[in-house]
Parts: sequence; C-alpha cells; structure tokens
Amino acid sequence: MPTPDLDHGAKHPVRLWRVRIWDLPTRLFHWLVVGLFAFSWWTAESDRLDWHILSGYAILALVVFRIYWGFVGSDTARFTTFLKGPRTFFAYSRRLLDRPVHISQGHNPMGGWSVIALIALLLLQAGLGLFAIDVDGINAGPLDNLVSFETGRRAAGLHGLVFNILLMLTALHVAAVLYYWLWGRDNLIDAMITGAKLMPGVEPPRATRFAPLGRAVLGLIAAALLVACVVLWRF
Repeated sequence: MPTPDLDHGAKHPVRLWRVRIWDLPTRLFHWLVVGLFAFSWWTAESDRLDWHILSGYAILALVVFRIYWGFVGSDTARFTTFLKGPRTFFAYSRRLLDRPVHISQGHNPMGGWSVIALIALLLLQAGLGLFAIDVDGINAGPLDNLVSFETGRRAAGLHGLVFNILLMLTALHVAAVLYYWLWGRDNLIDAMITGAKLMPGVEPPRATRFAPLGRAVLGLIAAALLVACVVLWRF
C-alpha cells in the first residue's frame, strides 16, 4: 500500500510504493560474500591457512554462481539490466548531489559498475589463490603444480595486492551506501536485507520479474561442482 503523499503541492501527488526488487539468491550471495571476505581476512592474519583456503573456495563458487545468475537470474540481478553506457553513467553522476537522490529500482548506473568491479576482483583474487605458493613452498593452491615456484610466488604477491585493492573498493562501497542512506534518503541496506524498497512515483513502479529458485539451486550446485573439480583435479 502507498504511504501518504510526499509532495502535496505537486500537480500529481507523489506516493511511496513498497516494491520487491531483490531476489533471495542475490541477497544471500551479497551477505555470504561479506561474511566470507571478512573471514578470509581474519584467517590470513591469524595464520589459519587451512580455513583461509576453504573460505577462498567458497568465495570462488559464489562468484561463479553470481556470474551465472547475472545472465539467467531475476530482472534486477541481470547484467543487461544494470550495466549502462558512459552517457548514462555520467548523466547520473551529475545528479549525485541531489536530495533525495534519484532512486533506482535496482543498481543505479554507478553502482552497477561497482558490482562488476567487485565481482571481477573477487574472481581474480580467488583465481590467483589457486596458483599461489608460500615462501617455504609448504602451503600452496591446488593448481600450484601447473606453474613454476617463481610464478607461484608472484601469484601469491598479486593475491595480497588484489586483496588490498578489494579492501579499498569495499570501503568506498560502504561509504557510498552510507551516503545514499544519510544524504540521499535511499536505504540500500534495508533493501538488501528485506528484498524490498520504497519507490516514489505517481503510479506504482514496474514489477520485478523473479527467476524461479530452482534455477538458482541448479546454478549453485553447478558452481560448487566446478570449483570442486578444479580443486580435486590432480587426485
């Protein structure tokens, strides 16, 4: 049900409509990656490498699933829905200081590219971990035998570098979320928890088309099997 009018002086009073925008698989991916990323940092800092490696495998499986879901998932999860060209990107950026900000039904044109950057870096980070070799050669990724010791050490160095880049991008992401919430009056956190958000408009917004959960389950199983095959291939 719509809330009371926001602008009584407008020719067409604007109402708020609570709209479901995020499906369960997208929300679970988001929060599982947040938790696993923090866990991976902790296990690396505390030298619990066995747990760190398992966490990396889980992140890799989730990222593979998210790429799959970006092509066959619900409307707001699909890359074709939220990836916009330069003209749309810069047009949106010029309105960034508006209050309230323009509220998008899914990812906004800037947020969409931020999502792609995070997915790409997570994929690179986990991929480098598969080849990484520690300084004494005792702990290594499951594909270390495909590369020389020197290449494995370079992969380990890049693994750490990409992690630091991810930390900076994550901090920027958190700052953007807080900006939209406190300044732009767009609570992105609540939407990613509940799956719904308030959308202003004279008429109700277009309903999101949700993909069946069975499709997500099959994709997650396939992603887990793919990672398991990579990890266990030498055996």
